[in-house]
Amino acid sequence: MREQAIAHLATLVAFDTTSRNSNLPLIRWAEAELLRHGVAARVIDVDGKANLHAVIGPRVAGGVALSAHVDCVPVEAQAWTSAPFTLRRDGGRLYGRGTTDMKGFVACVLAMVPEFAAAPLLRPIHICLTHDEETTFDGAERLMPELAADAPPPAWCVVGEPTSMRPVIAHKGYASWDVAVTGLSGHSSRTDATANALMAAAEAIAWLAAEQRRFMAEGRRVEGFNPPHTTVHAGTFHSGTVLNIVPDRADFTFEVRTVPGDDAREVLARFQAALEGEIMPRLRAIHPAAGFAIARRAFAPALGLAETHPLTLATQRLTGRNGAARVSYGTEAGYFEQAGVAAIVCGPGDIAQAHQPDEFIEEDELDACLGFLRRLTERQCQPS
Repeated sequence: MREQAIAHLATLVAFDTTSRNSNLPLIRWAEAELLRHGVAARVIDVDGKANLHAVIGPRVAGGVALSAHVDCVPVEAQAWTSAPFTLRRDGGRLYGRGTTDMKGFVACVLAMVPEFAAAPLLRPIHICLTHDEETTFDGAERLMPELAADAPPPAWCVVGEPTSMRPVIAHKGYASWDVAVTGLSGHSSRTDATANALMAAAEAIAWLAAEQRRFMAEGRRVEGFNPPHTTVHAGTFHSGTVLNIVPDRADFTFEVRTVPGDDAREVLARFQAALEGEIMPRLRAIHPAAGFAIARRAFAPALGLAETHPLTLATQRLTGRNGAARVSYGTEAGYFEQAGVAAIVCGPGDIAQAHQPDEFIEEDELDACLGFLRRLTERQCQPS
């Protein structure tokens, strides 16, 4: 089974699914591989960005979804010592872009398909493959309405992000936006006749900084995260040409990483209210056409599974790991939870390898994942 997983991984790595590219060739290959074992899949294609959903076993409630994104981050400007889209096997390690994040999990799931299909399942196994997790999370968001298209939606979901097969029950949510502020340019001596977009944007960022301090001082605390509260961060800012010309445009980006129980959309609403009610009126008093535009970059809900939830306990039994970790990065698991599907993050590989040059996964990690999937299959064959 290890060799079959490695063969699948070699094929998966060979698809350059950097998020800027279409993932449809990989999805069509996976669809064909499933069909080879008698499993029909639905492919939801939107302009070359595709999700896949397949159900193996009876079309009944109580299914478990195995979910993974198939896009990966770029390799440019990284010092790779071998071709990143050609799997290299060396000393028990498998090198290539996406081996850990997270095509290793996909390879294990596909290697197990013959066993899934042959097993006397009482409850189904769903396979979900998504696009653009590394950029926008649009794939997972688009997948959620499709989960009940052909069968009852799954009850549980395992998102196979690299956790070294440790159960992760909670992570922060992630949201980011682009902001553009427009004003009126002119000579810097005429502050009475110009609307300085840069200074207005700076006030907006000062509001975000105050919001960050508020979360630090009085925000919800969820122990296990570092830091244990929601964070607000502005990361880029572009404006102006020379000192004595008032900028008529300023652009910046910001993000909000929420602990379970907080909602980044509430932060956005307060931010928009501050712009509209406190900051922009001063520009519009001089230039009524002054304005701002906010565009979403990415959004992923937080995940917060209880330590005592049956999915937590089952995953601990099936992996032989008793811990229940919390992490500050985001995954697609929050979308499943938001859709009413209990979700946990557990997959092969070390997160420290994700996005790195010479990314690799240990062959032993694939073995551990295959063992977990085999035991999960046995569970789906047993009465509830």
